[in-house]
Amino acid sequence: MCGIVGYVGSEAALPVLMAGLTSLTYRGYDSAGVAVLDGSTLQVVKCAGKVADLAARLADSPLSGSTGIGHTRWATHGEPSDVNAHPHIDTRGDFAVVHNGIFENSSDLRERLRAQGCLIRSQTDTELFAHLVSLHYRGDFEAAVKAALAEVKGSFALVVASRFHPSTLIAAKLDTPPLVIGIGAGEMFVSSDISSLMRFTKRVVILEDGEMAVLTPKNVLVDLFRAEPVVGRRRPANERVLSVDWPADIAERGGYPHFMLKEIEEQPRAIRDTLRDRLLEDGRVAIEDFTLAPATVRRARRVIFLSCGTAYHAGLVGQYLFEPILNLPVQVEIASEFRYRQPVIGLDDLVVAISQSGETADTVSAVRRVQERGATVVAITNVIGSTLSRVADHVLFTRAGPEIAVASTKAFTAQLVAVHLLLRYLAQYRPHQHEKLLYQLGLGLRQLDGVVEQVLQRTATIQAFAAQLASHEDVYFIGRNLDEPIAREGSLKLKEISYIHSEAYPAGELKHGTLALLSPGTAVIALATQSDIYEKMVSNIQEVLARKAWVTALVPEDESELEAMGVGTLRVPRVNDLLAPVPNVVTLQLLAYHCGVARGCEIDQPRNLAKSVTVE
Repeated sequence: MCGIVGYVGSEAALPVLMAGLTSLTYRGYDSAGVAVLDGSTLQVVKCAGKVADLAARLADSPLSGSTGIGHTRWATHGEPSDVNAHPHIDTRGDFAVVHNGIFENSSDLRERLRAQGCLIRSQTDTELFAHLVSLHYRGDFEAAVKAALAEVKGSFALVVASRFHPSTLIAAKLDTPPLVIGIGAGEMFVSSDISSLMRFTKRVVILEDGEMAVLTPKNVLVDLFRAEPVVGRRRPANERVLSVDWPADIAERGGYPHFMLKEIEEQPRAIRDTLRDRLLEDGRVAIEDFTLAPATVRRARRVIFLSCGTAYHAGLVGQYLFEPILNLPVQVEIASEFRYRQPVIGLDDLVVAISQSGETADTVSAVRRVQERGATVVAITNVIGSTLSRVADHVLFTRAGPEIAVASTKAFTAQLVAVHLLLRYLAQYRPHQHEKLLYQLGLGLRQLDGVVEQVLQRTATIQAFAAQLASHEDVYFIGRNLDEPIAREGSLKLKEISYIHSEAYPAGELKHGTLALLSPGTAVIALATQSDIYEKMVSNIQEVLARKAWVTALVPEDESELEAMGVGTLRVPRVNDLLAPVPNVVTLQLLAYHCGVARGCEIDQPRNLAKSVTVE
């Protein structure tokens, strides 16, 4: 997702903007730029490439002034180029705008603006907004922006600066792209990500859907530009200030070569923090500020997991856990497809929406749709104040801490722990006969951080396998039962980080077509950690071996059968089958990481990917 920063105050704006842009580079981007106001002079410098390229360009053209906006762009409308980079200006250079999201009516707007004599320089939809503001401007900056907002359709977050108003910025958002205002002493900040503000202020205001904020050095006024039935309502920002207790150095690698490795190694802490004060000594679960009523739990007749990408795999794990223990039917849905179906949703449906950022556009839109039909929504997310956390009826925060690398690792394991917590919470209010199993799982959850520590101590062995895997261009992951969703996640991590073509299949589906793809030397990663179907998995591995594939099996540390058959093995600590997804996925994360390093890939910012997908 693109990144936005803005500053208005008495200090030099450029250092603030560049620091903010640097902290946003983890999100994935292909160009960067800034616009700084020096009195009534609007100065814009931008370029395709990295923030370092922008800094080099600014070294030759330093910008002075105490108001400015900046942007890192991930191309949607138009290829990465200097011209398409943000900020964009109107024909006369009076207004500059940075923008995340999409204006869905851009084609019609482009045609009309050209007919009105606007000089449109780029292929982007963003530039059109600068022209709209210019056409509506009659001396009132706020009125001009509000009039322009009335003409655009879509999902967006934007910030506008004007040379006529050098001490004012106007920010607005509609739908899912986030926008956060930072409150300082005689200065104000705006960003698409809370983390980029932490070195400047801990006090923030999160803009809600349909809001516009007018920022001056000493004040922030929030107005509704699009809402029904109330229009034009102003709310002082000081009524909704949040204090965010995140360290200022959250975007620092702390000596690690990559954020991804740092975050993999932070997983024991993420597990402990997600469980802390929630899993009680007597086995019950108490989740702070969690208001899901026992009556609603008892009334539930179905659970639906809604999510995308890595979070979808957490939902698949949830299905294997929830159905046998709660005796409820469970559906796991990809939110991007679910939102365009005609799903049958009822008042007795309990929907669990999972998103690391809480800003995933498809998941948020799907949640709004099921709420319209009366379902109760529980969100599992990592970000306080995110759109999903505000839209959902109930929220379980994962406490993984900020995740910087594009490929999710610690947030996923925290999601798995949160799914276990939610399972135990629901089980407290529904009849079942699994007290002994839940007791064992409770003991296992408390030991899970130590289990992951054991996996991390086996990095050298995993790295050796990665060195061999790195020479392959095609890899197949197979697994059964709870190993199957983790096979999917392992496959996703490998292709995200190493760019190796990888696919995951239920092992029982091999003979239904997938075996045709195997030839001598084809790499296959087989997960075999589920005890009740272990022998069936061994049979599937034998099918693969018969085609002379290069097989590596993930097995519990006390299993030796496959190794005796000549299969290479990666050993994981033996845990309860229902907890095995956690040590298994950490092993596969390390495998993908070291494979990507061996192939010389850009680990933290894989090509074409963004951290949060806030547009379709």
